[in-house]
Amino acid sequence: MAGHDWLEKDFYKTLGVPKDADATAIKKAYRGLARKLHPDANPTDPTAEERFKEVSEAYSVLSDTEQRQQYDSIRAMAGGGARFAAGAGGAGAFEDLFSGMFPGGGSRVRFAPGGGGMGGINLEDLLGSFSGGGTGFGSGGRGGGGFAPSGPTPGADIRASVTLPFRQAAAGSTQVLTVDGRSMTVRIPAGVHDGQRIKLAGKGHPSPNGGPPGDLIVAVTVPPHPVFSLDGNNLRVTAPVTFAEAALGARIDVPTLDGGSVALKVPGGTPAGRVLRVKGKGIKTAKGTGDLLVTVNVAVPQRVSGKVKEALEALRDATHEDDPRAELHRLAAS
Repeated sequence: MAGHDWLEKDFYKTLGVPKDADATAIKKAYRGLARKLHPDANPTDPTAEERFKEVSEAYSVLSDTEQRQQYDSIRAMAGGGARFAAGAGGAGAFEDLFSGMFPGGGSRVRFAPGGGGMGGINLEDLLGSFSGGGTGFGSGGRGGGGFAPSGPTPGADIRASVTLPFRQAAAGSTQVLTVDGRSMTVRIPAGVHDGQRIKLAGKGHPSPNGGPPGDLIVAVTVPPHPVFSLDGNNLRVTAPVTFAEAALGARIDVPTLDGGSVALKVPGGTPAGRVLRVKGKGIKTAKGTGDLLVTVNVAVPQRVSGKVKEALEALRDATHEDDPRAELHRLAAS
């Protein structure tokens, strides 16, 4: 972007932030506007893409500390956006201003409103040197050691969304997404959870001036599974056991994510809610493999009769001296 373009564009107004807004406020404003103005969210609005580009352009400048300083300097010189105009007192005022900007300034720096003749400074070249445009005072340019041109700006990010079944999210998946009319094949890593955002570097919008492309930000939705849930790289599952299995101990089969099952030893005297671990049966990622965490749930029969009822009554009578709530009352009274 040339310097004179910056004179005509109020990036703060475009983003709806004050001129003293900090980086956090600028980023928040940009994200809100980008979501609101993205062409995918406005398929019936033919101006959405142009407005989206304006917001992206404003953010690319104001989010870069060096470019923002250059932009503010240029706007300040022009009184907030008006063109430079030659006239009575104008050239002299600019001579004073510009003379302090270059090594060995003083009377040797002169403002030439019409061009670079007679040793004057071409205004367009000067403004271009702030933002990498023009041929004026960048490093290696004619001015030798004045304002160095800033680097090219990166392209804007693209945002997309995808919904994955739980097993695909846990195991990883390759998805084909259609974004801005073009198809992209993206790899979703194993263990992605609901609400997570995946950044795919270099798959966003191209730079407007030769910089690196933006990124593709994919928001992932994972509907809950009726049995499994994710806990980092670990899988969680709740397994019901009978009272006898919990009290006496047992070996039970627990389902695994791959469709099989694994044998799990439940020690005698296992209370409801205890978590037992099966090593290596969780999510496999580049950082390692998680475990299967099994929460024991003691299943209470809804109806008892006959010999089952008699056995439970016998158990009750045999353990009537044991009060499972004794500790509860002791702690409550402390």
